[in-house]
Amino acid sequence: MSVLVAVDDAGARQLPDHLRFVTPPPGMMALRAFSLDALDETGALFAMRSTETDGVRLFVIPPRVYVPDYTPSIDAATREALGLGDEAPVLLVVVHPGKNGAPPTANLLAPVAVNPRTGAAIQVVLEGDDWPLRAPLGAAA
Repeated sequence: MSVLVAVDDAGARQLPDHLRFVTPPPGMMALRAFSLDALDETGALFAMRSTETDGVRLFVIPPRVYVPDYTPSIDAATREALGLGDEAPVLLVVVHPGKNGAPPTANLLAPVAVNPRTGAAIQVVLEGDDWPLRAPLGAAA
């Protein structure tokens, strides 16, 4: 099975609905297997749920839908670890829900890069880029 992910305002890409992390995402213990479940019909909001431990869930979005100028560089080692070759990864970023009237925020510093053919994934901490860890999203931003 697959899910449709809006990669920007002009297009979408298919991703497998199960992701397998090459290395566990930071803060996720040793978890590597996650389902990717669409939470809307536009491909702009997803729940990434552990298939190894019940109750572990992150919200993720395709960042360029919300931050059109988001163009981080994914290094060669990451591309090789994902088996991408010349293909571009699909990027997702973790969203933290807003609290006490604050808008939700997106972690633009550490996107999840996904091989759209295989579902191999890795969370990359960007070096040399000035993307914020908690970028506000929404009208209040």
